[in-house]
Amino acid sequence: MGDSRPPVLSDDLLKRFHERAPAYDRENRFFAEDFEDLRKSGYLKMAVPREFGGLGLSFSDCMRETRRLAYWAPATALGTNMHTYWVGVANTLHGAGDKSCDWMLEAAGRGEVFAAGHAEPGNDLPVLLSNTKAERVDGGYRFTGRKAFGSLSPVWTLLGLHGMDMSDPKAPKIVHGFLSRDAKGYRIEPTWDVLGMRATKSDDTILDGVFVPDAQIGRIVPPGAAGMDLFVLSIFAWALVGFANVYYGLGRRVFDLSVEALGKRSALGVPGGMAHHPETQHGVAEMAMELEALEPLIEKTAADWTDGVDHGAQWPRKIVTTKHRATDGIWKLVDTAMELSGGFGMFKKNELERLFRDARAGRFHPANPALTHELVAKTVFGISPDAQPRWG
Repeated sequence: MGDSRPPVLSDDLLKRFHERAPAYDRENRFFAEDFEDLRKSGYLKMAVPREFGGLGLSFSDCMRETRRLAYWAPATALGTNMHTYWVGVANTLHGAGDKSCDWMLEAAGRGEVFAAGHAEPGNDLPVLLSNTKAERVDGGYRFTGRKAFGSLSPVWTLLGLHGMDMSDPKAPKIVHGFLSRDAKGYRIEPTWDVLGMRATKSDDTILDGVFVPDAQIGRIVPPGAAGMDLFVLSIFAWALVGFANVYYGLGRRVFDLSVEALGKRSALGVPGGMAHHPETQHGVAEMAMELEALEPLIEKTAADWTDGVDHGAQWPRKIVTTKHRATDGIWKLVDTAMELSGGFGMFKKNELERLFRDARAGRFHPANPALTHELVAKTVFGISPDAQPRWG
């Protein structure tokens, strides 16, 4: 795309990440060595402006770096995206003249690690709603609830979370705060033994009245779409477009592996090998066209956010569409690759087996397909996202 900026991560470092990925997955172990290498390289500060001690990369540049890492180590890219998106939120606010979260940029600049604490059992609208209790107390809030999918569980120092303040039932509020690692009143419960993206080590976090001081409260907004100010919208942009780039990078790797393998695969009934089989060509063409369609979408969404294009109320639609199309399209691509592998992709020694499982995880990330279609349709019709269905 004409980007002359040197990459943050060297080719040698990326190859080391790639070599470690199978063991992390097999042992269900956090990518500790990768994380230390990323810390030393400056990758964790790529979204931090230079005046705060970071690399000062734009949104688009951060997305491309995420995609590049995901090609070689998708779980490592996904886990660190949780940190990048919080730093990115503060970056976006700072660029818009809002200094309320500059403390986050200062924290990231001195090496603090952010993580995501939004997912909750029984809540299909994470970030916008919450079944975690946020109680106002002297000097801050106390949070009580259970957070799932807490990526970076072994290393975070500040966990971004949210809860519902129901002190005024007629005017409930969503409170966004950042929990310090050394706080009292929470515990991390090992729960992470899953299908794919195993190296993220996304354990549950149990909040038992844990205190977050006012200085670490990021926003207090109405629940639902009514509270989608720039802080909340930036969470969606940095997180979901980040997800899109993670899975696009994964899909590009699967495509390259498939083309290389099929080009070498012989077949008794096909002179010249499987690359000459019409259905092989059809499948590979479908994969190639999927990638050709997705990259411009991902790049355009990232470029528009970077350039501050005013899409108004259509921004949520554009963000969730980008994430949905990427994760859905890459899942189809990887499934096609598995079929073309002739069964050899099922073996644990085949990289495709791990990437197949990792790809499936993409459709679990918010916004899920049901919420995505609802949100897109409502914005197209000009219906409030918070409007409930009417029957009869």
